Amino acid sequence: MPAAALCIRTFDSADESEVVALWHACGLVRPWNDPYKDIERKRSFQPGLFLVATQADAAGVEVLVGSAMAGYDGHRGSVYYLAVAPGHQRAALGRRLMQEVEQRLLALGCPKVNVLVRTSNVQVLGFYDALGYARDEAFCLGKRLIPDH
Repeated sequence: MPAAALCIRTFDSADESEVVALWHACGLVRPWNDPYKDIERKRSFQPGLFLVATQADAAGVEVLVGSAMAGYDGHRGSVYYLAVAPGHQRAALGRRLMQEVEQRLLALGCPKVNVLVRTSNVQVLGFYDALGYARDEAFCLGKRLIPDH
């Protein structure tokens, strides 16, 4: 049986609990980031750059299998929360999500995309290497302005 067609679309509020569950399943949630607040913030700014991927399961029910959150500040694009459900990884879904993100950013005139990868997530570096992403000689520094907890 052929694989179910992948649908990539903009996030909808009905996706919220499935997206948060996906992020937990993929190990993307950290105690200092409230995923619900991250979603709320994204929905208020460039919501068209918050994508989900769905596929029909064996019963024909649409199941959320991926997500990607992106942003563009006029200088660089950024990608966050790229996630593919563990049972659906290694089937080019992450590649398809990134292609859609890149197309949407390019349509906004974005000249370069940055992706942040936690140092503990080394297995994903090969994925980004295969997509043509290079490791920049730069440090990522952060400062929380609004605590989530």
